Amino acid sequence: MNKYSTERRKFLSIGLLGLANLAFLPRISSWQTVDEWPIGKKLGRVLGKVDVKSRPNLESDTVGVLYEDGIVEWLREVIGGPNYYISRNLRWVETPDGYIYAPFLQPVENIPNAPLTTLPIQQGQSGMWVETTVPYVNIYVANPPGRAPLLAELPQPKFYYSQVFWVKEVATNSNGVVLYRLAEKYGSYGDEFWAEASAFRPISEEEISPISPEVENKEIVINLGRQTLICLENGREVHYCRISSGAKFDAEGNVVEKWSTPVGLYHVVNRKWISVHMAGGSAASGYELFGVSYTSVFASGGVAMHSTYWHNNYGEPMSHGCVNLTPDDAKWVYRWTLPAVPFIDGVIEQTGYTGTNVKVVEN
Repeated sequence: MNKYSTERRKFLSIGLLGLANLAFLPRISSWQTVDEWPIGKKLGRVLGKVDVKSRPNLESDTVGVLYEDGIVEWLREVIGGPNYYISRNLRWVETPDGYIYAPFLQPVENIPNAPLTTLPIQQGQSGMWVETTVPYVNIYVANPPGRAPLLAELPQPKFYYSQVFWVKEVATNSNGVVLYRLAEKYGSYGDEFWAEASAFRPISEEEISPISPEVENKEIVINLGRQTLICLENGREVHYCRISSGAKFDAEGNVVEKWSTPVGLYHVVNRKWISVHMAGGSAASGYELFGVSYTSVFASGGVAMHSTYWHNNYGEPMSHGCVNLTPDDAKWVYRWTLPAVPFIDGVIEQTGYTGTNVKVVEN
């Protein structure tokens, strides 16, 4: 994941409203840059510092430089030269101002939503699952001080396109902006966040209902050499996608065996979360990630197939052992694999070998 400044995050001035819990709400008068983001077009969010090139290769002239969370219009994806410092990937993105190496751009859209002013009651619970549908949205700790270590490193914490969270409260601040109080139900340090409600779309039960639940003979084959995943029903392929499995090298080029995705023929999906907070590793090579959506664990040590919003380098090993998927592919796998997940709970955890079989092969 990206390195951030150690400068403490700075909050906007806050106002106190007469809520039942006397929560402090950030005074957000308007989105930070939403008016500048096109609606209805494919966009890219910059992941770190990137050079904009005149042609889709490293040897061409640099015509611009963009920085973390810059938003560009994504005209089309083209084949160009590799970036051997990063990956063998040949994918580049054409923008109105030049070409950007595709692994450095998260594919996003800007889809504002009409906020709900009251929460639905579903299966006896007040709240809802939501997905982020804008490139990013600023977040503010609702129950300070922030507990997650990552919060101390971010000048302005954000949630990003495709992340999923649980909404437990709706409020309107003194500027008349509707806010959602967001929580990570699983794996978090207990932090909750206020964010502008228009950035989030409610997820319906139908949208994440099981795919082919009547089929019992399901199997996933993950090929590490080819960096692919296929889903089989009774031996017939029903889904195919590229992946990023466990990285073979760290940032200094050292071999890291502990990051390898475990090879085996008898892995089984037995834990699934619609969204989970992930953290692991040491200070030097660790990671912490909010709201990792559509996570399906299949091997010991929490090795999972899950959505990814911090890179776009599919086809190359990138992870600390898990199998990174695009948000759409992770969602499909989450819905298709057994066991099925109760909608409101958003989690299932079981022991034994009754879930979908996952084979991990070298080639």
